[in-house]
Amino acid sequence: MAWKERLEAMLNVGLRVPSIMLLEVLYRWDVSSFFQKIQRSSLNNNPLFQYKYLALYLHYVGYILSLVLLTLPRQHLVQLYLYVLTALLLFAGHQVSRDYVRGELDSGYEGPLYLEPLSMNRFTTALIGQLVVCTLCSCVMQTKQIWLFSAHLLPLVARLCLVPLDTIVFINRFAMIFTGLEVLYFLASNLLVPYKLAKTAYRELVQVVEVYGLLALGMSLWNQLVLPVLFMCFWLVLFALQIYTYFSTRDQPTSRERLLFLFLTSIAECCSTPYSLLGLVFTVSFVALGVLTLCKFYLQGYRAFMHDNTMHRGMTEGITLLILAVQTGLIELQVIHRAFLLSIILFIVVASILQSMLEIADPIVLALGASRDKSLWKHFRAVSLCLFLLVFPAYMAYMICQFFTMDFWLLIIISSSILTSLQVLGTLLIYILFMVEEVRKAPVENMDDVIYWVNGTYRLLEFLLALCVVAYGASETLFGEWTVMGSTIIFVHSYYNVWLRAQLGWQSFLLRRDAVNKIKSLPTASAQQLLQHNDICAICYQDMTSAVITPCSHFFHAGCLKKWLYVQETCPLCHSQLKSQSQPANPTHNDAPANHNLAEVGQGEPSPASPVAPEGTGPAIEAASPKPESPVGQASTSTTTTTTTFSPTLPRVGECQESSSRSEPGGDDAPSPVEDQKCQGTIQPLAMSASGISA
Repeated sequence: MAWKERLEAMLNVGLRVPSIMLLEVLYRWDVSSFFQKIQRSSLNNNPLFQYKYLALYLHYVGYILSLVLLTLPRQHLVQLYLYVLTALLLFAGHQVSRDYVRGELDSGYEGPLYLEPLSMNRFTTALIGQLVVCTLCSCVMQTKQIWLFSAHLLPLVARLCLVPLDTIVFINRFAMIFTGLEVLYFLASNLLVPYKLAKTAYRELVQVVEVYGLLALGMSLWNQLVLPVLFMCFWLVLFALQIYTYFSTRDQPTSRERLLFLFLTSIAECCSTPYSLLGLVFTVSFVALGVLTLCKFYLQGYRAFMHDNTMHRGMTEGITLLILAVQTGLIELQVIHRAFLLSIILFIVVASILQSMLEIADPIVLALGASRDKSLWKHFRAVSLCLFLLVFPAYMAYMICQFFTMDFWLLIIISSSILTSLQVLGTLLIYILFMVEEVRKAPVENMDDVIYWVNGTYRLLEFLLALCVVAYGASETLFGEWTVMGSTIIFVHSYYNVWLRAQLGWQSFLLRRDAVNKIKSLPTASAQQLLQHNDICAICYQDMTSAVITPCSHFFHAGCLKKWLYVQETCPLCHSQLKSQSQPANPTHNDAPANHNLAEVGQGEPSPASPVAPEGTGPAIEAASPKPESPVGQASTSTTTTTTTFSPTLPRVGECQESSSRSEPGGDDAPSPVEDQKCQGTIQPLAMSASGISA
């Protein structure tokens, strides 16, 4: 059944392509210039070409017919094409009869056929052709009444009966008239079918609009007609015809530079109408989708298709092309100017595709660097793609500077390419840091700070580059040619790439500064206190050679607690507030661990059974990965057991960086996705039970 469904889907698209081709021809057809040519030709005296308004009405009728063919249901569309095919076969049969009669008249032989070899050959060839036509018509119309399609056999039967040649000419005309009457009778008997179909379609449309609304109707038509695939097939056919026309009229081989020019001019020729422009938009979308799919497959293999990202469907590139084409009036330009402008637009589309490829590769590369996967093939694929995304945008920017005069649009392309290269460079540097840490077999103490400065550096460069683009565009608008679209783009670029980026960067800087100040204000545990504590860090589950002590007498790694403070300003265990200036810690009790019951820590603290997290942070952390078995109970086994159990509804610490990245997207100082993936394998969800801790 799968092949049958695929065949029906192909027919649903292929049978509708001629309707769009007809719309394309009607749009390009200039009726006024057509009649001016007719008036200068010998057809001026023909009564069919005397009424210009009749041709105009036929022009609009052609539009209506094209739209009907486009929206006709597949079953009726197949039936209509079968009728058209039958009519073409009947016409071919009468052409064969006419050629045979003309050949007999030229020979002038009226005797028996078997006495003249040439006449016998002509008769045999015409008879075989007519029998094939009759058989095909009977099969297409699914009827056994083959005599309905046999009128064009009458001249052959008359010649076999030695009828004079003048009479055979009359019989041939009679056969043509008889076939025409059959066609007219068939059309008259089905005259009300279009009306019934239109009435049924109108009734169904009204019902759908009343029940579901216009949006549901539009989505239904979009899915049934498969408009993206339909327009893409239409544009590819148009482009193939353009290439074929060029090479069929050229005898000499074409150079490489000429091929590039031919490619651009052919694309420019195939986007001169709104229909062909839509076809180019959908074609670019599918090409971008194919490139992004290959990128995901190259990085992850078949696992890439398990969790598809709806943002990487290629529609961004297609919409970008459509907006730029409409804004610049692409279809109204001459072919040469259109090809030049189209080359710039295609550069913008390629830059957008490269940015989408980076969005796919960045988390995969960083996750691979943070993991302990030793597969050289995986690392080679990730690094090779990053190197391509580092070199190719820079090369594209260099080529643009070489062949084009700099303006605002080209500056946007160059800035986008440079930003892509900068982002890839930052990703590769962080990946290298992770690999160095893996080779050393020991965590780097200041790794978070190094990653922060790497991210902050290239994001600062991104901000400065965006600021330069805005300054150049503003100067060009003020002292050059002012346009509404150019001013709108400058405003949007200023808001999203300058103002929001600066705002988020400053907020993340303040957040990191406050976290660092809080860590500095906390007392550092001495060696004796760590020996008495004899426990692991409750955030990363690693041994503590150095630690800070919270006002609630809990011990944590300074780096782990700093990451936690990016998310919320409470203790990860008891959720008490961590003030900027630390309260005097009391870690001198030697008979109990620091991570003890809240009732023993301090009075007035919030109840751990119902912790109150700052707004916007608790739920984000609560949605972390499933909780693994806590190794705390296995870390130490000699402490006295307490009876109070912390609530299992406490937020999970293991995903603190991920929550921070969601709460501070694009910030310079917020924990990066690198830190998320790096600590994901070490920082586990929090589910501390006091009954599982023993000295």
